[in-house]
Formats: sequence, C-alpha cells, structure tokens
Amino acid sequence: MTTPAEFDDIRPYNPEEIPSVVNELANDPLFKDAITQALPDIPFEAIIAKAKQCKSLLEIQKTFVYSFLKNLLAKLSEGIDMQADSLDRNENFIFISNHRDIVLDAALLSEMMVDNGFSKTAELCTGDNLLIVPWIKKLVRLNKGIIVKRALGLREQLVSSKELSQYIHYVITQKHDNVWIAQREGRAKDSNDMTQESIIKMLSMGGTGNPKESIMELNIVPLAISYEFDPCDFLKAQEFQLKRDTPDYKKTRDDDIFSMKTGMFGYKGHIHYQAGESLNKWLECIPDDTPKNEFFTRIAHRIDHIIHSNYRIYANNYIAADMLKGEDNFKNLYSTEEKERFCQYLQTQLNRITLPQPDYTFLKQKMLEMYANPLYNHLKAKEQ
Repeated sequence: MTTPAEFDDIRPYNPEEIPSVVNELANDPLFKDAITQALPDIPFEAIIAKAKQCKSLLEIQKTFVYSFLKNLLAKLSEGIDMQADSLDRNENFIFISNHRDIVLDAALLSEMMVDNGFSKTAELCTGDNLLIVPWIKKLVRLNKGIIVKRALGLREQLVSSKELSQYIHYVITQKHDNVWIAQREGRAKDSNDMTQESIIKMLSMGGTGNPKESIMELNIVPLAISYEFDPCDFLKAQEFQLKRDTPDYKKTRDDDIFSMKTGMFGYKGHIHYQAGESLNKWLECIPDDTPKNEFFTRIAHRIDHIIHSNYRIYANNYIAADMLKGEDNFKNLYSTEEKERFCQYLQTQLNRITLPQPDYTFLKQKMLEMYANPLYNHLKAKEQ
C-alpha cells in the first residue's frame, strides 16, 4: 500500500524506497563509523548488500534490528519478557506506554512483538529533536519510525498534531499496522509516569465521528515497561541538580547523544513489558455526552491506572522506598544481599556524576525517587 503524499514528511519509508535510502547511508561516513562500532564482526559492505535485498521494513527489522537487540541484551541485561495474552493477534493497536529509555523502549517492543507471535511490529513515534544527524533520521524511518515534530509555534503545532493524528489513524485503519507512542513528551525523569491529556486530544483529532468514536478507532492498549536498573539514572539526577542550580539550563545535542548511548549500552538488569487490555470495552461505557475535557481526563487516568497496575516491581523498588523514608516497611520483600547490591550500585552511579559541585545528598534522593515512584504508583493503583 502506497501511503498518501500528504504524510511524506513524517511517515516511515515505503518498501520501494529501501534501496535508494540504503545507498545514501552507504555513502555516509558517519553512518559507516556508527555501524562499524555497533556490528564490528560483520563487514560493512556485507551489511549494505543484505539491506538492499530486504523487501519490507519488517524484513529490515528482523534482519538487523532484531539480532542487534538480542546480542545487546545478552550482554547488558538479565533477560526480557512480554506478557500480551489479553491481545488478539489479528487486531491492530496503538500501544501507549511509560517512557524510560530514549531508544530502547520502542525498539524492544518490536522485538517482543516478533517473539510473541504478532504478524506485524509497530510504527514508532519518534521526536525530531532526537534525529540529530541525517543518518539517524534515515535509520529511524527504516525502522518504521514516525517523525513527531517538536519545538513549533502554537499554530504550527496544531497543524502538525492533526497531521500526526490523521497518519496514526491511517496506519491503524488502512494499513492495518500497529503504532507505539509514549504517554508524554519526553521521559518522566523521576519515573512518576503520568499520561499527558494533550496526547489523547491529539489522537482524537484525526479520526471520524465524535471524540469517542475517533479514539475507539485506534484500539488503545496501555503498555507498562519496567527496567530493574536504569542506566541513565545518574544523568537524570545530574539534570535535576543542574535545573535546580541554573533555572534556564537546557541540554545540548551532545547531552542527548550521550544519554542515548548510555541508555543503550548500560546495564539494565531484568526488563518486563506488560500489555493491558484494549480500552475499547471500557470506552463503550462512557456516556456519549461526556464533556470533551472530562472525556480526555478519564482516558488519561485509565491509562495511568493500567500502566501502574502492570509494573513489575523489583527488589530495587522496595529498597529505594525504605531508604527514601528511613523505614523498613518492605524489608520482608528483599534480602540483605539485594540491599547491599543496590547500595553499591547507587554509589557507583553517583561516582559517575561529573558536576563541579555535586550535591550528593540531593542527587541520591533523586535517584532513590526514580526507583521508589513506580512502587508508590503501583500500590496506589492496586488500592483503587
């Protein structure tokens, strides 16, 4: 299926574009350097030749991305699993998830969908602020990336949001593919994951009928992503102090590149993906005359409730909560060895902070909050 030209600036590549894009990448020295570092055991020419033979983006993913991620996780994690028993493999969905890692959250979803018997992976919404150099943008679009335009004026943002929404509806209802989008713009640095209502409003703009009918077209599935260890925790803590001490602080392009590399090539422990049920049955029970703002708020809260309920809670989360409050409420849920391991890990990460005047008390508190907040949200969701 050829995608309408109106979406050319945001859509993934069409299959017939693969050879020419691969040729462009083959002649990009920055891309060659990056791929040679990522896949040192395979000649660059062999990678290019094999890529040119791929007939679809799914084939690109299975041939290159899948094996790369498998090798990466074998070295830098204790394994990954996904539970998606609630989903009909013959349907298409938009997955809305919490956001931990800039690159891996979306990429690992595609890997898990292959392992869990889905016939298609997902098109992945990616902010253009991360597409720092041309080859990254091309690679993202080869990996079924949808470009999300950032840093626009109010009027431009409205036009861009409608275009994005229309394209997402097209993917679900016409291409019969899946989509992934984070529940908010950017990561929740303190791991206190809350869905932005603006995301839900955007999704409602591109469908048919009233907002409820438009949202139901998309078959929303809340997705909880849980990492035992966050390789970027020390960078997030460092950013908290920088923003505290310098209110107008803004990250640089080099900061973003370093965060992406740290997240991808840092140790993650166990990783778990948990898909909830589609929201459609729940949405059917919302009265059609519900005011728009209340409707969007209820959906955001429902997504949060399902994500928080489906977190996998690790020993780190219990330990951090006890350390943060100086209590031992959860001491029966972790061992002395696990606490010692986590404390040693925290110190190692704190030692990686490069601030000229690090406030270690503040930095440690922020890191503990990152691990405690998923537990707090999980417990609150289970009580409701």
